[in-house]
Amino acid sequence: MDHITIENLQVYAHHGVLPEETALGQRFLVTAMLYLDTRKAGRSDALSQSVNYAEVSQFITTFLQEHTFRLIESAAEHLTQALLLTYPLLDSVELTLKKPWAPVGLPLDTVSVTIQRGWHTAFVAMGSNLGDKQSYLDHAVSFLSAAETVQVLRVSDYLVTKPYGVLDQDDFLNGCMMLRTLLTPQELLALLQSGEQAAHRERLRHWGPRTLDLDLLFYDDQVLWEPDLVVPHPEIAKRAFVLEPMVQLAPGFVHPLTRQTMAEMLSQLRQREQLEG
Repeated sequence: MDHITIENLQVYAHHGVLPEETALGQRFLVTAMLYLDTRKAGRSDALSQSVNYAEVSQFITTFLQEHTFRLIESAAEHLTQALLLTYPLLDSVELTLKKPWAPVGLPLDTVSVTIQRGWHTAFVAMGSNLGDKQSYLDHAVSFLSAAETVQVLRVSDYLVTKPYGVLDQDDFLNGCMMLRTLLTPQELLALLQSGEQAAHRERLRHWGPRTLDLDLLFYDDQVLWEPDLVVPHPEIAKRAFVLEPMVQLAPGFVHPLTRQTMAEMLSQLRQREQLEG
């Protein structure tokens, strides 16, 4: 991807573990690689279609001077997130924070940390079959929209569906959301679980009644298999109540394991249902 580079911006700031570092301050060097699509700016010659590197340089300087962190890892993390939240054209940022006066008592040029952070696309399924179902789904959308590091891009229609797994319970109201997020999959999972808890979700019975169920379906094209998180969600191919809203949101989105689009997966599921009667 295209990028703009700000190299070795000098900032005098107060970061460090030792008391004299935060009291007296020291010099830091910042290199920021700003990843974005520059084609529109290149063709139009309009600064509004790009990121003003002079403005970004001032933003970096001000941020590092107005905040104090013990670790340069923390300073880099918070600065990178602030850049991504402030400049919407940025897709990702690679940032190197150098500390040339690091107090290690040995001859060296500099100590530095380099991180890369960016926006990710995620899809989340939501369902409810207790109480005011629509209100619970609306709550889920509002809850995620209120998170600083999450943007709700699109929300599907809500569908009334029969229960899955355990049949002796009320019908569900289901839907899906398309998100843009700075969170990792594990961090996003924790946020989804917080949303369920805010809706007084109780896990009393597997596939049983619930006020709100939030499942992480996809996270970019990543494949994860961890004790508490499997992505893509392993039940997607069997669930019309997931595939129907997914087709509404992103019919051409490709499952990273099956290599099929959402539209193709829904079509295959319908064919299997017809054969099974």
